Amino acid sequence: MSAAGSGEVRLPKTMKVKNKQPAHRQITAEQILREAKEIQLEDDFKAPKTIITDPEELAEYRLKKRKEFEDNVRRVGRWNHTIWIKYAQWEESQKDFRRARSVWERAIGCDYRNVTFWLKYAEMEMRHRFVNHARNVWDRAVSVLPRIDQLWYKYIHMEEMCQETAKARLIFDRWVAFEPDHAAWMAYIRFELRYGEVDRARAVFERYVDVLPSVKAWVRYAKFELQHNNVAGARSCYERAMAALGEDAHTDNFFLRFAEFEEMVKEIDRARAIYKYALDHLPKAAAQQLYTRFVAFEKQHGSREGIEDVVLSKRRFTYEQEIADNPLNYDAWFDYIKLEESTGNHDKIRDVYERAVANLPPGNEKRFWRRYIYLWIKYALFEELDAQDGDKAREVYRAALKIVPHASFTFAKLWLLAAKLEIRTKRLPAARKILGLALGTCPKDKLFREYIQLELTLGNIDRCRALYEKYLEWNPANAQAWLKYAELEVLLAESGRARALYELAISQPVLDMPEALWKAYIDFEIAQGNRDRVRVLYDRLLDRTKHVKVWLSFARFEAEPLPQPEQAEDDQADRRPPPGEGNSTAELAARAAHARSVYQRGFDTIRQSSPDAKEEAVMLLEAWRDFEAKCSEFRRRDEVAAAVAAVEKKMPKRIKRKRPISSEDGSIMGMEEYYDYVFPEEAGAAPNLKLLEAAMRWKRQKIMQKNDESGIDSAAAAAAAGDSNAAQQGRDDEQQAADAAAGEQQQQQQRPEQQEDDQQYDDN
Repeated sequence: MSAAGSGEVRLPKTMKVKNKQPAHRQITAEQILREAKEIQLEDDFKAPKTIITDPEELAEYRLKKRKEFEDNVRRVGRWNHTIWIKYAQWEESQKDFRRARSVWERAIGCDYRNVTFWLKYAEMEMRHRFVNHARNVWDRAVSVLPRIDQLWYKYIHMEEMCQETAKARLIFDRWVAFEPDHAAWMAYIRFELRYGEVDRARAVFERYVDVLPSVKAWVRYAKFELQHNNVAGARSCYERAMAALGEDAHTDNFFLRFAEFEEMVKEIDRARAIYKYALDHLPKAAAQQLYTRFVAFEKQHGSREGIEDVVLSKRRFTYEQEIADNPLNYDAWFDYIKLEESTGNHDKIRDVYERAVANLPPGNEKRFWRRYIYLWIKYALFEELDAQDGDKAREVYRAALKIVPHASFTFAKLWLLAAKLEIRTKRLPAARKILGLALGTCPKDKLFREYIQLELTLGNIDRCRALYEKYLEWNPANAQAWLKYAELEVLLAESGRARALYELAISQPVLDMPEALWKAYIDFEIAQGNRDRVRVLYDRLLDRTKHVKVWLSFARFEAEPLPQPEQAEDDQADRRPPPGEGNSTAELAARAAHARSVYQRGFDTIRQSSPDAKEEAVMLLEAWRDFEAKCSEFRRRDEVAAAVAAVEKKMPKRIKRKRPISSEDGSIMGMEEYYDYVFPEEAGAAPNLKLLEAAMRWKRQKIMQKNDESGIDSAAAAAAAGDSNAAQQGRDDEQQAADAAAGEQQQQQQRPEQQEDDQQYDDN
């Protein structure tokens, strides 16, 4: 059977690509799409024109188009509203208004909420002057969709174009019955004004503010009255708005419009009153624009006092805003109080003070109360100094003292100011009662000191002693209290009592400043002129501490004569110093011997008790050396030189060493250099020092060898050493000597015996 008879289809023979190399010109998909788009833009396709020559062709054309539109309507008409509009407009273009109305009615039946259908339908009727049909369409539209303002506007506009004013007014009445927004009411009012119906417009305004009672409506009503020269009516509108709206009328916009109206009609006092009323009743955060306008108003119409008052009001507003954001911002309260005090209005100042002190700190920690308590202090000082009301100031102090939690902490300043107020008003018993209550409730050092100073000023010594006893009973570790008590007895020439107090003080197990107490006791005995007692005190002090400053002070005391008490001029001529306190050679030598023994004792004690305190020992030796050098007034020069040389022999050598730097975890981070002192008695245990001396000798020998080889005299070489190059060479030689010494030291440290000696020296 043939292939054709069997029904088989023969495919063309597959062509094989002979050359599989890429083409020289590559074409991408993007390029193909771009070229296709360009071809579409270049070819401006135009539908062919159809020329109809007889009624049969016209009927055929209409039948074809209607069939196309009907097919599209059936297919996508329910959700594609453009099909209906095109269908109806085509029927309108064919002057077949009956069919066009039918299409519009079908479209509205499909979706009656589509505003475009109603607008296009009515506009078709209006274009072809079918007024009744258009009126019927508009009437149906506003009945079905009464909340669509555009339909009402178009309906009213058509009636106005047809000069049917009465019908337009009826449409407006139907519209406002649905209580539309402000724009509809204003359109109704403008409609009445276009035809000169002012009374009708006023009646519409009355309905407007009744249906929509708002600031916007009342302000428009007032502007309407003002435009028609009815000032009383405009003012009545603002006043009625205040009564009708109540709190809703308290807005910056309403008060601004009201004040601007009064300003416009030249009622300056009324405008100022409105501004002030608004600023007093509006929230501060919502009155910024009102403040700005009020400032401009006062600058234009007010006096200097009025302008200053406005500026103060603006600053007052700023402070009110700050304290509203944070009532515990006491700095803002201080600034606010300062502002009110500048005005001099005592009632306002008291009001701000009361508001400020009502904001208690958040916790019972003193750091929160430090700024707060100054509000009470300033309040009391204001009442006393500015208001001249002592009773009120006393009440303020009492209230402040009741608020402070004295069980946790107290403020001595508050108690003292309250007591000083009583003293200024000559009520001494009341002041003592306040201070006694303070000491019984929450004793403090400052309270004791001020109370004692008060009684001392009044000359009540017995009360001072009683207070000091209470003070020391409460805080026996306070060295300053012991000092002041003893100083009081010294001023009263009660040496026995003062000495007993000093003895009690130094016998206390705990003192905050014992060194000050010992110094005062020693100075007291020195002033009494009793050298033996002073020596005993120094010995007792040295039993407690071996500090180098005590030894230095002891030595200076032994070397100097005791001060003589002041006498009258007649007595000074006949008075002689006590034995041992004069300036004779024997007396000077005796005091110097005592001082020298103190230096020797101090040096021996420091070296024995604290071998590591080398700097203190050096300090003592330097003071000793200076002392010996000053003894030339009563000793021969050779003796002075011998004494100085003896002290010099005790002086240590200052050497540089290295030690490791350890981190927090114990690892060694590096080495650091430090200076150490080697005393003569330690030289035998310091082989490293001998090693350094050998290195210095080696260095000097090397320098001498170089000078001999160059044929230069050693003296000339020393003279030429001032050159910078020679100085640099000398530093290099020193470095080499130090390196050699370090190498020798390393070799010696490898020996076990030497390592043990070095370890012992380092431990010391």
